[in-house]
Amino acid sequence: MVTDKPAPKFLNLLQIRLPPGGVTSIAHRVSGVFLFFTIPFAAWLFDLSLRDTGGYRQVLDWLHTPLLRLVAALLVWSLAHHLLAGLRHLLLDVGIGVERLPARRSAQLVNFAALGFAALYLAALA
Repeated sequence: MVTDKPAPKFLNLLQIRLPPGGVTSIAHRVSGVFLFFTIPFAAWLFDLSLRDTGGYRQVLDWLHTPLLRLVAALLVWSLAHHLLAGLRHLLLDVGIGVERLPARRSAQLVNFAALGFAALYLAALA
């Protein structure tokens, strides 16, 4: 196969425009890694909250700080995205929504729905 375009000499990731399915796939992996790395921290907070009432109050105070609210919102996005993207991938594996337009729409739906869940969480905190 002959191509007229030379191979790129460098790869600028900021100039690449991924299709919605590509964004969904990469975000699915990122959300999985984030979930994996937050498990020990969440387990530690859970353990601390169950020790006594002082630990419970301490965890509640920490969860009301802006940093942990942001981490919690990222965790909600991560859980929602990972679940929805995983279901989308399972449906694609059995042949549902494999055509270009339904696949693109389902990827967009997953991306926006996960952001919507995180926005709902932040709105519930306010």
